[in-house]
Amino acid sequence: MRRFQHYIDGEFSDGEASYPSIDPATGAAWANMPEAREGDVDRAVNAAERALYEGPWGKLTATQRGKLLYKLADLVAANAKILAELETRDTGKIIRETSAQIAYVAEYYRYYAGISDKIEGSYLPIDKPDMDVWIRREPIGVVAMVVPWNSQLFLSAVKIGPALAAGCTMVVKASEDGPAPLLEFARLVHEAGFPAGVVNIITGFGASCGAALGRHPKVAHVAFTGGPETARHVVRNSAENLASTSLELGGKSPFIVFADADLESAANAQVAGIFAATGQSCVAGSRLIVERSVKDKFVALLREKAEAIRIGPPLDMATEVGPLATKRQQDNIGALVAKSIKSGARLVTGGRKIDGEGFYFAPTILDCDHVASPSLVEEFFGPVLSVVSFETEAEALKLANDTRYGLASGVFTQNLTRAHRLMKGIRAGIVWVNTYRAVSPIAPFGGFGLSGHGREGGMAAALDYTRTKTIWLRTSDDPIPDPFVMR
Repeated sequence: MRRFQHYIDGEFSDGEASYPSIDPATGAAWANMPEAREGDVDRAVNAAERALYEGPWGKLTATQRGKLLYKLADLVAANAKILAELETRDTGKIIRETSAQIAYVAEYYRYYAGISDKIEGSYLPIDKPDMDVWIRREPIGVVAMVVPWNSQLFLSAVKIGPALAAGCTMVVKASEDGPAPLLEFARLVHEAGFPAGVVNIITGFGASCGAALGRHPKVAHVAFTGGPETARHVVRNSAENLASTSLELGGKSPFIVFADADLESAANAQVAGIFAATGQSCVAGSRLIVERSVKDKFVALLREKAEAIRIGPPLDMATEVGPLATKRQQDNIGALVAKSIKSGARLVTGGRKIDGEGFYFAPTILDCDHVASPSLVEEFFGPVLSVVSFETEAEALKLANDTRYGLASGVFTQNLTRAHRLMKGIRAGIVWVNTYRAVSPIAPFGGFGLSGHGREGGMAAALDYTRTKTIWLRTSDDPIPDPFVMR
């Protein structure tokens, strides 16, 4: 089996323990992964702190940091094929998506390379005639980054890129469920020439690695992507070191289709929104809210498309839906579908595990009209779509906002004024109109409510990795007057 290593303080090393990684397409172990525990975490965080405050990283100009990021972007682009194959092998995500997505990940590093020397301070027109006052933006410190297994090179780029642009150092914890591509990515960091300790990449389990990282006294900020329950542990841990947090969590995103929409286009977008990536996406459009007059027609069209999806080995470029990442996830989805049907939801198609090796689950549609189905509330993180209908725009908006989450949403209509009303009314961090699942390094990404806080992408993300320092300079040569009066 292939053996992977951690990357700590500019060196590759084994963990305090190791464990096998499972190929989701076969259910068999294919690689041996290092397992970081508290000692490894402490080494990595200390290395990051030294790199920030003692090593050459803090002495580089912003332009020099940007040049290193440009080099990293070029290396990601040149190695996209290798990284894509590793992500597909270790997580089951189809090669069609990983190939395109990882090639685009390079653009995130290029974007933040350009931003590195655009992070500016300011001069304040202070109300005291003998003072000049400036604000500097400085790196927030050592950042702990906790990245999930799905789209991990993308979900790490939106953290690593802006943090490096801001001048931070970091410890990245790859998910134990498929860390291979991030551990391989460490080789590109090394080749790009980043000073030792600036980027450290480890993997391990939540209790013995993630918790130790999040509460480490030298960690200043925790950037987390994952589920709300784990996020609660992250926030509790941050009480130990009072680190700031940014949380990009899950969603139960509404996908609203009006009768005047281009139904063929909307159906393709819905397939992309719920069945692409086997539904294992935080922005999955898992709640279809469709106008009643076209519900039957639209659901029939979706059923036809869902049943025509090519399910197969994820490394086959012709495959459209691959396996789920873990057996645990396959079992959870099966149980939730069964629970929803028992509550009254009608199975339109799918709803079953696929026989044979690997963790496959058929694309599933549940008709939940007039039913209090768990599938409308709980996040599946799998290829399961729940359908409800509406008659009025007000009803559609109410259904869309009937969730504790607030990450993404989709609106499909030809009516421009209606689209603008819904853009304002939907309580979500992202609203896609007549499209879905589009991203760019230029656009902020993040949600409301249980979908977390903070934004990834755009200049705002880089600023989140800085803190402000206010500098006062007295310009008068006169002696300071009464020392007992606040100036």
